[in-house]
Amino acid sequence: MQSELSAEYFHNEAAAFAYVEARFWPNGPFCPHCDAVNKAGRLTGKSSRPGLWKCYGCRKQFTVRMRSIFESSHVPLHIWLQTFYLMCSSKKGIATRQLQRTFGGSMKTAWFLGHRIRESMKEGHSLFPSPMGGEGATVEADETWIGGKAENRAMLHCR
Repeated sequence: MQSELSAEYFHNEAAAFAYVEARFWPNGPFCPHCDAVNKAGRLTGKSSRPGLWKCYGCRKQFTVRMRSIFESSHVPLHIWLQTFYLMCSSKKGIATRQLQRTFGGSMKTAWFLGHRIRESMKEGHSLFPSPMGGEGATVEADETWIGGKAENRAMLHCR
């Protein structure tokens, strides 16, 4: 048995960028400055940071972090992905202090990660523009009980 957390994108920054880019840009790199698609090239020089692209339409540099939950963050992308996994795989979420202990950073950084992720999951956020399943669609869930104890429910007799 192999843990889900052993995936390469949870431990390698280049793999994390490739993973996020494949999900955010399924049709190719998207320039946040001029909204051009597929008019960019990856910068791979020694002085280039991981995930850096250059748009050949507006001549500006960008990464997948721009216009996303990851913007203005110095936390490595693979740590973001690990935090997403831990928060989503825990039944009741995960505490800021637990994130701090797990990643060995400051409490301020752990709070920042948790707060940004929770904020992005709010209804109406740009990451989730429509309800799950689509507008007016039915979403089914297993192991869900709605209501109280069986003995306290009113009996309905339909004829």
